[in-house]
Amino acid sequence: MNEFKNYHPIINFLYFALIIGFSCFFMHPFFLFVSLLCAFTYSIMIKGRKTIKATLLLILPIMILTSLINPAFNHEGATIIAYFPNGNPLTAESVVYGLFSATMIASVICWFSCFNEIITSDKLIYLFGKILPSLSLIISMTLRFVPKFTTQIKAIINAQRCIGKDITSGSLVKRAKSGMAILSIMLTNALENSIESADSMKARGYGLPNRTAFSIFTFDKRDKVSLSVILILGIYIITGYGFGKIDFSYFPTFYSPTPSFFGISVFIAYLFLCSYPIVIEISEVLKWNVIKSKN
Repeated sequence: MNEFKNYHPIINFLYFALIIGFSCFFMHPFFLFVSLLCAFTYSIMIKGRKTIKATLLLILPIMILTSLINPAFNHEGATIIAYFPNGNPLTAESVVYGLFSATMIASVICWFSCFNEIITSDKLIYLFGKILPSLSLIISMTLRFVPKFTTQIKAIINAQRCIGKDITSGSLVKRAKSGMAILSIMLTNALENSIESADSMKARGYGLPNRTAFSIFTFDKRDKVSLSVILILGIYIITGYGFGKIDFSYFPTFYSPTPSFFGISVFIAYLFLCSYPIVIEISEVLKWNVIKSKN
C-alpha cells in the first residue's frame, strides 16, 4: 500500500511541506490529535505492522520526557495543582501544554518518517536539481548511503562474529579490538564506495555545462486533481487561521473561540488533508478488490 508514492514529486513534496508545517505551527488540541493519528496510521500502512514497535519505542520516550520537562520549567497558568520544593507552582495549564507539545513532536517525527519513505533521492534530484544542484545531490546521497551503510555494517559484524571477533562477548580489550577492526573495514568500504561514485559521476558528465537530466516523472490528470485538492484545503485552512477560527490558548487559562460553521469546516478540511494519502491508499485497495472480483 504505497500508491501515493507513485504520484508526481511536486504533489508529494507539496503535501508533506504543508502537513509538516501545519503540524509544527498549529497547537490546537484537535489539530494535534488528528495529525498524530493520521501520521501514525499512514506510517503503518506504507511500512507495515513491523513499524509499530519501532515507532512507539522512538516517540513514547520523547513524549514522556517532554511531558515531564515542560511542567518542571514552565510555571505559567492560573490553575495551581501543587508546589515544587523550591516554591514554584505546578499548574494544570503547563501539564496540558506539555502533553500537547509532546503530541506535536511525535506527529512531526511520524510525518518525517513517511516523508523519507515517499520522497526518494531521485525525486529530490528532480525537484531541486536545477535550483540547488549541489545541495540536492548531497541530500540524495545521504539518504541513499545511510541505509546502505547500515546494511553493510550489519553484514560486517556478522562476518566478524563467524571468525571469533564478536563485539558482544569476551574481555573489554578484546571487544575494543573487534570494534576497531569492524570500524576499519567499514571506513575502507566507505572510501571505496566514494571513489566508485566519483568515477561514475565523472563518466556520466556531472558538472559539464548544458548537461541534460533524464526524468520518468509525468504530470498527469490524477496529479492535477491532487494538486487542486491539496492547494484548496491548504488555503482554506490558512484562511481559517487568519480569521482566528482555530486559535487555542493555554495560558493563563484555556481559551478557544466559540464554535461556528466556518470554524468546524476548517477542522473538517484539516482532517481530510491529513487523511488524504490514507484515502488514496484505501481507494486503490478497493479498486483492486473490485477488479479481482470481476476476474
